[in-house]
Amino acid sequence: MVGIVIVSHSKQLALGVRELAIQMVQGEVPIAIAAGIEDPENPLGTDAIQVSEAIAAVFCEDGVLVLMDLGSALLSAEMALEFLSTAQRQKVYLCEAPLVEGAIAAVVAAAAGRDIQQVMAEARGALVAKATQLSGVSSPLSIGDSNISTSHPESPPREIHLIVSNRLGLHARPAAQFVATAARFQSQILVQNLTKNTQLVRGDSINQVTTLGVRQGHELLITASGSDADAALATLQVLFATNFGEDNTAVNYPAVWQDEVTPATKGELSGIPASGGVAIAPVVHYQPTQISFTQYNVDDVETEWQRLQAAIQIARQQIQAVFSQASFQIGDAEAAIFDAQLLFLEDPVLLEAVHEYILEHQINAEAAWQAVVDRVASSYHTLEDSYLQERVDDVVDVGLRVMRLLTGNAPADLHLQEPAILVASDLTPSDTAGLDRTKVLGICTTSGSATSHSAIIARTLGIPAVLGVDAEVLHLADGTLMALDGESGKAWVEPNSHIREQLQAKREAWQTAQQQAQTTAHQPAITRDGRQVEVFANIGSISDVQVAVANGAEGVGLLRTEFLYLDRTSAPTEEEQLRVYQAIAEVLDNRPLMIRTLDIGGDKPLPYFRVEFPEANPFLGWRGIRFCLGHPELFKTQLRAILRASVGHQIKIMLPMIATVTEVRAAKVILGEVQAELHQAGIPFDTAIKVGIMIEVPSAVAMAEQLAAEVDFFSIGTNDLSQYIMAGDRTNPRVANLVDALHPAVLRMVQQTVQAAHAAGISVGLCGELAADPLATPILLGLGLDELSVNPQSIPAIKQAIHQLSLGESEVIAASALQQDSAAHVRELIST
Repeated sequence: MVGIVIVSHSKQLALGVRELAIQMVQGEVPIAIAAGIEDPENPLGTDAIQVSEAIAAVFCEDGVLVLMDLGSALLSAEMALEFLSTAQRQKVYLCEAPLVEGAIAAVVAAAAGRDIQQVMAEARGALVAKATQLSGVSSPLSIGDSNISTSHPESPPREIHLIVSNRLGLHARPAAQFVATAARFQSQILVQNLTKNTQLVRGDSINQVTTLGVRQGHELLITASGSDADAALATLQVLFATNFGEDNTAVNYPAVWQDEVTPATKGELSGIPASGGVAIAPVVHYQPTQISFTQYNVDDVETEWQRLQAAIQIARQQIQAVFSQASFQIGDAEAAIFDAQLLFLEDPVLLEAVHEYILEHQINAEAAWQAVVDRVASSYHTLEDSYLQERVDDVVDVGLRVMRLLTGNAPADLHLQEPAILVASDLTPSDTAGLDRTKVLGICTTSGSATSHSAIIARTLGIPAVLGVDAEVLHLADGTLMALDGESGKAWVEPNSHIREQLQAKREAWQTAQQQAQTTAHQPAITRDGRQVEVFANIGSISDVQVAVANGAEGVGLLRTEFLYLDRTSAPTEEEQLRVYQAIAEVLDNRPLMIRTLDIGGDKPLPYFRVEFPEANPFLGWRGIRFCLGHPELFKTQLRAILRASVGHQIKIMLPMIATVTEVRAAKVILGEVQAELHQAGIPFDTAIKVGIMIEVPSAVAMAEQLAAEVDFFSIGTNDLSQYIMAGDRTNPRVANLVDALHPAVLRMVQQTVQAAHAAGISVGLCGELAADPLATPILLGLGLDELSVNPQSIPAIKQAIHQLSLGESEVIAASALQQDSAAHVRELIST
């Protein structure tokens, strides 16, 4: 088979052409590239040695066709011939054909078994096909050996009429399949576009088939003359009947959406995408009961304290009832949110503070309770961690529940008579958990974040949600028709028929995709060209890991251990932690488990650790590894538990918020001390346990080469990294759109990290929310990530996305994304 070499000044261009050509023939033709030069400052150029090596890589006795772009590419190709033997040079042909069109035509001809002269003729005629189509000429091309003979007296021609159903007609890939199939038969196959009244053209010529301009709905006449004519027509008929393997129902609606709906329309609102899905329904406003109280002095402080305790006891019973209902409706993992609320009510620090407030100020229970709840809530308002920041919602939720009981205010009624989209300023977790998903078709609020407990519950319930929209939505009259898209974060007031049709189509496509994703969830995530990417889960409890495994997780890429330390009066003991780590590892059944050491402090305080001084900017404060190094005994206790649990399991240690090499070395010293203590005590552990770090601080990216020499793996946390790079808070609706992990600045840092890791021979994963976005998957694959770690529910969709991609095309997409100037342009790129 003829080999193809692509010579270009741009490596990315050559990779793209090769990927496109490979898709035409499913990798049947050997293709090599010689493109670009190893100069980071000026990578454009060609190298004669590269060209000669590429020729050698695909050399065969059938010949090698070399296609070049311009200028020095020709000189490099000519010079490359000098490095070959005389016998080899005679088999190599330099072709002046256009690079892209020529390569496609050449590989199709080569796959059909054409000789080198025929392959070169097809390549040279490639532009004629495009010119013919653009000019509207309906006559067949005259290239190479395209003359048609319709005289076959010994074998009368057979013919069939077909209607083309492919959504895009015979575009490049189906046309290539048609030509490759036709070329396999001895019979002469001719094809005519009856709808456009073209002449008959050869079915084994990609250029001639292209000139037919076949679109969806066009009628074709296909004839075959020869000994295997019936078999040829039957095979071609199957291609058309099966839409050439293309799925016309599972249209890429995100692409359509970006093309047709993204421009602003009347009544369009933008917000934060919080829960995927589409809803179209009348709006119904939800207004929580306003609680008002008056602060006053009391003589009998003990009675006030008893009133508060009684209210807390009733609140506890109510939350337990909500927990039971939520467990049934959304599962134990998400219902555990209300476990945290129960612990909040039992928090002795909080209760002591309220008791003290009543005693010292001699005020009523309502005023004392609200003052303490406000103080606790304010300490959490600046949280940016996706796992912890929603604690504010729980504090407010519990606070309101107790306050309603103290003041005698009943909660607002959330029971709807007819299906509707719920519009509100905000929803508490309790509100959201109580929603009837058959009646609440969507949620639209003016505040909230995608990582709040309310958003998590909405996603679990499968209710589309758009948060943080303009407050004008609160002035809509009940019954006003609204449409919302929880994936894009957009809502439309009284949408026109065009938008409604697009949303309905997107909803149907999403449902189809969900069903298809489940079928591949438990298979390895392998691209079309054989690259396997591990898909792990981010978890924060034992119940989470059970959901992860059920959804096809190949391991845990991030175990957030903070859940062991929160909502209690003292740090967990070594034995408590050991039991949890072992339980999770057992469920994983020898799958990898990456345990992130305690990521707390600064903006994430523990109530049983006294803060020596307030931090003006907790985002840049004493948190993560800094906190652990400042509390070595706390750190050692956790490391001991992790090491003890490592026996017989694939457990790895991951250090958070690393900013310097010194921090890594200091942590490794403490780890070494713990290992020595366990060894001396005769306690077994995995002596070869791997240690990695989170890359979520810009300085860690800048020092990635040095850090890679210290650890066994990297895990990129794009949630924090994007915030630090863009200097914004993603939970703040005013800047949420700025803090986008798809911004080229963030993507370039991901690329730099991957390159440093691979140069050092270590693996690199990504565990931020970006990993769970199927639209971002091609970019992440193209940047070279070895693993993606996502929330358990996203695993099927991400695996399906990987199955549909190839590494080559992903590299081209990633390279283009890096050259964009905004996150919006990156999103346009991956949505088309």
